[in-house]
Amino acid sequence: MELMTARRRTRLIHIGRVPIGGGYPVVVQSMTNTDSRDREATVRQIRRLEEVGCEIVRVAVPDTAAVEQLPRIKEAIGIPLIADIHFDHRLALGAIEAGVDGLRLNPGNIGGPDRVRKVAKAALEREIPIRIGVNSGSVEKELLAKYGRPSPEAMVESALGHIRLLEDQDFGMIKVSLKSSDVLDTIAAYRLLASKTDYPLHLGVTEAGTLVNGAIKSALGIGALLLDGIGDTVRVSITSDPVDEIPVAYSILRALKLRERGVELISCPTCGRTEIELIPMVEEADRILRKVRTPLKVAIMGCVVNGPGEAKEADVGIAGGRGVGILFKKGQLVEKMQEKDLLKRLIAEVEAMTGERLFD
Repeated sequence: MELMTARRRTRLIHIGRVPIGGGYPVVVQSMTNTDSRDREATVRQIRRLEEVGCEIVRVAVPDTAAVEQLPRIKEAIGIPLIADIHFDHRLALGAIEAGVDGLRLNPGNIGGPDRVRKVAKAALEREIPIRIGVNSGSVEKELLAKYGRPSPEAMVESALGHIRLLEDQDFGMIKVSLKSSDVLDTIAAYRLLASKTDYPLHLGVTEAGTLVNGAIKSALGIGALLLDGIGDTVRVSITSDPVDEIPVAYSILRALKLRERGVELISCPTCGRTEIELIPMVEEADRILRKVRTPLKVAIMGCVVNGPGEAKEADVGIAGGRGVGILFKKGQLVEKMQEKDLLKRLIAEVEAMTGERLFD
């Protein structure tokens, strides 16, 4: 039985060199949590995001001091840069002039038609897409009065209103997001909007919480929509280091066979037969292996009796207990060693198999 709906065909736009929509692979993006006026800290965080696979990054632009740093940030990174703008159209114009690759703003919030016209004209001249981002917390008062709450219908009506403001300026390089902290509202809103427009959609569950809760809510919300064939870019929004978002996003895409980037880490849940310090070993491996770009299944098992058999689909793995361990590939024993050498040997084997350096 086919569980996944064919991907919804959307309009093609480009954010920098990255194609969005039009049948291209789903793109993973994030947002910095540094002060964008601090160029050094922002660049450091973006480079860390790049290391683990972030493909587009967004930065907050609260004032002209932040605008002034945008060219210096952009020249120091290797992925497209999106400026997040609220209320002040002059900041949007400044960001466009600074050479950003995209804007995130709601045209209805930056003033009257003349201001929208100026921003749309400048963005069109530079071929800079605009993402309309409607959150449940930003729905207009009149729509809240009409629907009684920030319902999926209210969010979609809000988004369509912002879309019309740009379309009235003959601007069509649009991407849209509809985010709520409520998973079911998020799913319903995207499904409704997908039935009304063919603009590419950016998926996410906003204010999803800490790493564990945020990963679960994002997997349910984003995963359900991707199963429906909806979604062109994704962000996992969690209260944590933004770098932690990226492996979660790729895990969702990998589980649905939409992207094959990086390591799929297989590890047992531990039981009474576990005779190895498995949990810290897996956590350390996860931290190191998240940098890998090559698709690879890696297993870390806590039992030399059942481990290799249970993880026989892994490309490479280790299992150990009572001070000794083994390295195996596709369930077949390759080498025996001391338990203390297991993780180091596994990382070395991953480096050899992928040709990627994980340590400097």
